Amino acid sequence: MKRTALLKHLRRYGCFLKREGINHSLWTNPNNGKVEAVPRHTEIPNKLTKKICNRLEIPDITKK
Repeated sequence: MKRTALLKHLRRYGCFLKREGINHSLWTNPNNGKVEAVPRHTEIPNKLTKKICNRLEIPDITKK
């Protein structure tokens, strides 16, 4: 999955960028305070996107 599609999905469910790291960006869900690292690769494996969505407690993007 493209990173841009994942970031668009995160924003749609209220998540926002907390800070940028060297290899990852930290995204947070303000509804529950969860923080998750999103790698800066252009392609992110579907298994990892599912894990990111689960940890942020938002709907899984791969089930669309």
